Parts: sequence; C-alpha cells; structure tokens
Amino acid sequence: MRKTLVFVLCIVAVFSSRGQTWFHNTSHVSEVKLVFEQQNWGHILDSFYVDGDEERLLAAAWVDGVYYDSIGVRYKGFSSVSINRAKNPFNIKLDYTIDQNHFGVDKIKLGNVIQDPSFVREILSYKIARNYMPASQSNYCKVYINDVFWGVYTSVESVDNSFLAQHFGSSDGTFIKGNPSTVNLNGENSNLSNSPGTDTSDYYSFYELKSDKGWAAFYNLIDKLNNNPTDIEQVLNVDRALWMHALNYTLINFDSYIGYAQNYYLYEDKNGQFNPILWDMNQSFGSFRLTDASDFFRGFTVEEAKTMDPLAHVNSFSVHPRPLIRNVINTGQRERMYLAHIRAIVQEHFANEAYKDELDELQDLIKSDVSNDTNKFYSNEDFLANKTSTVQDLVDYPGITDLMDARSTYLLNYTGISPIGAPSIAEPLDTKSETSFQITSSVTLASMVYLYYRDEIGGLFNRMEMKDDGLAGDDQAMDGIYGASISSSSANLDYYVYAENDSAGTFSPSNAAYNFYEIREVKQLVINEFCASNSTIISDENGQFEDWIELFNNGDTTINLLGYFLSDDINDLGQWGLPEISIAAGEYALIWADNDEEDGILHTNFKLASGGEAIYLSNGGEIRDEVTFGGQASNITSGRYPNGTGPFVLMEPTPEAFNSGKRLSVNEVTAAEIKVFPNPANNRLFVESDVAGTIEIINSQGQVLLKDKATKGLSEYDISSFQTGIYFVILHNNQIIITKKLLKL
Repeated sequence: MRKTLVFVLCIVAVFSSRGQTWFHNTSHVSEVKLVFEQQNWGHILDSFYVDGDEERLLAAAWVDGVYYDSIGVRYKGFSSVSINRAKNPFNIKLDYTIDQNHFGVDKIKLGNVIQDPSFVREILSYKIARNYMPASQSNYCKVYINDVFWGVYTSVESVDNSFLAQHFGSSDGTFIKGNPSTVNLNGENSNLSNSPGTDTSDYYSFYELKSDKGWAAFYNLIDKLNNNPTDIEQVLNVDRALWMHALNYTLINFDSYIGYAQNYYLYEDKNGQFNPILWDMNQSFGSFRLTDASDFFRGFTVEEAKTMDPLAHVNSFSVHPRPLIRNVINTGQRERMYLAHIRAIVQEHFANEAYKDELDELQDLIKSDVSNDTNKFYSNEDFLANKTSTVQDLVDYPGITDLMDARSTYLLNYTGISPIGAPSIAEPLDTKSETSFQITSSVTLASMVYLYYRDEIGGLFNRMEMKDDGLAGDDQAMDGIYGASISSSSANLDYYVYAENDSAGTFSPSNAAYNFYEIREVKQLVINEFCASNSTIISDENGQFEDWIELFNNGDTTINLLGYFLSDDINDLGQWGLPEISIAAGEYALIWADNDEEDGILHTNFKLASGGEAIYLSNGGEIRDEVTFGGQASNITSGRYPNGTGPFVLMEPTPEAFNSGKRLSVNEVTAAEIKVFPNPANNRLFVESDVAGTIEIINSQGQVLLKDKATKGLSEYDISSFQTGIYFVILHNNQIIITKKLLKL
C-alpha cells in the first residue's frame, strides 16, 4: 500500500521496481519445445537420475517461439521423478554453454503436477504468497519433446541471484537452501536446531550453501535461535518468518518447515538479517499429510486438516525441535502478530471467496490443454472434480473448496484470529515539517498502539509507541486518535501501524511489514530508465552497444552532477563519481555502464548485471534514488512512467527522451505477424511482414543458413541450396521475435 501526500515539499508515492517477467505470467500458457538429437534421450536422463548425477543432456529449445541452442536438461527434484513414467519434471538451463536467457530467465523449472489432480495448487499458492512476502512467480507451460506434446507442466521462478537482487537489492549475502541431502522421515532434517554440533561442517548434509561463503554466518543464526532467542532479531527477519508459518498453516502446506523441516531458503540481506523464502508449494491445500511433526506426527486426514491448530508446535509438542516456530513465537505479542497475519490471509482470499474465482480462472486457462495431456496422472474428470471434491488415488487429494471453506470458518473462530474483539485501525494520516514527521490514526479496541518506521530506504524498522494523550499530535486525550512524532530531516519515510489488546493484534496495512506506507519527496535528479543488455538500441561515441543508465532532472533549475555518484554496490555508494557536467531542467543525461572509464567521462567503472541487481544514485553519502531489478531481456528497457516520478515498467526504449509509457507485454511481443509461403517450399520463399527487422532461416541444429534485413511488406528469398527438411524462419527486431516453421521439399 502506498501513501501519496501533497504539501510544500511536494511529496508523492514512489514504487520500487520488483521486476517483471514475461515468461512467468499466469495470464497465458507458455510453450516450451525441447529438441534432443538422441532418440534415447529418456534413457540417458533416467541414467543420470539413477546414478544421482546432476549431469545435463545437451539439447535445444523453443521457448514461446524463441530458439535457444546448446541448453542443458536434467530431471528436477526427487520424489516426483520415476524412470517408469513418461511425464517427469525438467530442469532446463538455458545458459548451460552459451550466455543466453529468455527475457531474463536463464533456468526453467518444470513440474509434472504429480500430486495435484486439480493442477492449481502450486500456481494459486504462490499467487497468494506474493501478497505477503517475496515469493516466486509461477505459470503453466505446454511442453513438447521432439515435436510430440508431452503435457501441461507448471513452471516456478528459480530462487537464484536474480530473485535475490530483485527482492533484496543484493545477491552476495549468505544464501542457504533448507533441504537435507537425504530426507530422514524420523529425523530432524533442516529444522535449524543445533543438534548436529558446534562445527559448521556438522551441517553440510542438512543444508546446501548456495552462496560462495557463509557457513559461519549461518551457524551464528542457529546458535542465536537455539541458545539466545531473545537476540534473534539481530540475525533473523522475524516478521518474514511469521508470514512463512502463517501461509504454510493457512494453506495446509506441510511439505515444508512444519512437516519434515525442508523446502525453504534463507537469505542474509544487507541488514544482516536472514529472510525465510518459501519453496516447493506443489502439495499445498492438504495434498501432503504425512506429518505435522506434532500431534499428528503419524499423519492426518482431510477432516483433521480442516481444523489443524496453527499453534500446534507452541501449545503442544514437537517430535523433533522446531526452533523457528517455538523460539520465534515465544512471546504473547509475537503470537498475536502471527495470528493477525493468518487473519489477513483468510479474510483477503478465503472468507470473501475470492480464491474460488482464481480457481476457475486458472482451470479455464488450461482446461483444453489438460484434456489433451495423455501423460497426466489423473483423469479429466478428476481434474474438474478436485476443485471441489476429494479425489482418491494413492492418497486422498482434498477438494480445495471443501477444505478451505471449512478451514476458513475454523480459523476465523480461533482466538486471536477472529476479527471479533480485534483492534481496528483507520488508514493513517501523515504530515511533515522540515525536522519531523507526524503520524496519526483512529484506533479502536486497542490497549497498545505502535508505529514502525524507517527513514532509510531498505533499512530496519524502528518502533515507538503511539499515544492518545492529546500531546502526540493527536487531537484530544482519550478520543481514539493515536499519534506519534518522528524527528528526522529526511525527505523519505516508510511506516506501518500495529495495534493490540490482550487477545488479538492488527496491522495497517494488513500485509505489513512486506508492504507499508511510504512518503517520498519528488526528487530533482532521478534514475529514469536503464538497459542492462543493449545490443541494438543505441551505441556510444565509439560505436559500441553498452549498458546504460538515464538520469533525468525533474526540477526547474539546472543540476551540476559533480558530487553525485552511481553504484551497483550498496556497500560502496561512491563507486563511480559523476563528472562536472550539468543537466538543465527537464533534460536527460545518458551514462554508459560499461566498466570502461577510458572511453570517456560518461563511462562508469562497473557494468550492469542482466541477471538482476540494483542501481544507486547518491550524494553526500546518502541514497537519493535507487532501483532494484530482476533478470532483463536484451534490448528492452525499464523506465519510470509517468516520466520522472512513476514506477519502473517494461517499455519501449527511449534513451535521452520522454518515457511515453508505451509498455511491452507478452501480447505486444507476439502481436506482430508474418506470413511464410509457399509452405512447403521448393526453391523460392516469400515472407510477408507488417514490421521491419532481421530475417534469419535456421535448420533444426540451430545453424543460421540465411540472414538478411527484412522490410515491411513482401520479401523473396532463394532457398534452392537448402537440403530437404525442417527449417525455422525468424523475424526479430528490438521489440519482437516471431518464428515460423518451414518444410523444404
């Protein structure tokens, strides 16, 4: 939730760019076509799996009509793989041998939907989770192998460096995956206890270090969590942990930290706090019921899932330690905060039945493709029925609405979750003077009200009590208006409000602290547009196509850039100093981020990472503007719209020009059309197009046999020298890529 204010300093709302991805988009079904040279590709992948080898098989792929050569393919996961079935999950590495990505995505993970007759559990769970914490994007894919339709798969965004940069503004912190090398059904697994020992090597078999270093920092987290939990907020984002537990318990997602203590990540951000990240939600909505590691450690039924106690590990026992629950939800206030998070999830998705519309939309999107999926594990009748009714197979898969309607009723009657008697918070009002911010809000049924705030973007939140005494900027004592004054000369403020009584707590906004109210001053100098992968848009003075950053002067006076710095490292804001040049009001400056200062005064000493990172503009040691982004596609930019003040959106490149707001989307990328005829063709080929660009014809091995400029209208090509076979005609420019299959006689 974003606050917009207008006062003497002209403050407006500003959004951080959390990245956009064209591939992981639930509004459409993507298409992945794998091409293996080996006819026994299945046997080879089976052998890799049986041998426990993460070796990949070289292949090619078409992803939504774009061709990628020399990719690497292996199976994904363990329990969902079987050498006795056709439809196995895939892990596709696009940059296996070549530096290439699909609109910023370099790894595609395809799930075979083996534990979900409804096909919606994973996609819907991630969609809900993204409202409350950083969570992967996800969508559906139609998968073909050597031109044979293999089935409908789910695809979930990898939690990798691009994901971390997009959500945390860095990717060089300690990064841990909570998955043991072998899951022990009667063991502790990745439960974050200190049972393994005091040496970091004792934890190697229970956790995977994804970063280059960090075992010492990770052990410090375990030590504090188990031995000194009163100081846990020094090293753990407690609120993020509460949200993870709230989502897992609400959605009955027990193939997680709750059940066998696995399937999550931890990332240490720039504040030194570890942040839990959800992973592998394909068995949510009660599909996994083997254990809750507490009262139902031997497993539980569908009916028992409906009334699963969200405080089981607090109120009852843990078969094996669960310190991330017991030692975090260890005060009355944290318990009330945790239950308030559950209330938000239930009220915003289930009690209002909004999730039923989402269920319908997702199934309607894939209904015809699922019907044609002859490799799926359940019938078409099961697919439709499991939305509402239990499907019986090796286990009972609960009907999603049957489960969640009952669970919603149970949770909203649970003390601390029930809205009856819970505090109510009106949307806060805020004002600013030169030296302070004043926040007020009408609050009912509260014994304590707190303001959480920070004036450093991305920093830790501070806490102060809000008072209703007539002296805290509120109107009169005991009138239900609570106020707080924050001394700060900063122009920026992020904040949220938390109120509680003895039985319940409430946040405003309801999905705090992931979301919050923010006050932003209109900056005179801003990062306005950037390109992290430029090969055709614009060249520098030496004719080279380099990454670039566009600065814009929002004000009405000229700005001298001396004293300003650009950086892609939060720990080195003074990485590159801008030269002594001026930008007139309403004008732009283009900076080449090419790590080649010798090329001129507008060339930086760092490059942008197309996989995702952050850009900081600073002055006097303070961040004046910043943007965090995920993976970027070639020749596509992200820019502010409205120009100079708005959030970052994918858009047509406009270097040193006004951002028109013409945004790019999947539909726009594929909107243009070409006609290829005759098809099949013999000696002559005609291509009719409504756009200009470059035309290429490649064979099935990815070799380019013809490359030429394409103009609008009709073009003719001589293909008499081509051998009989399948070819692909590709038309591309800096906005679109269109592919057509051609049969040469």
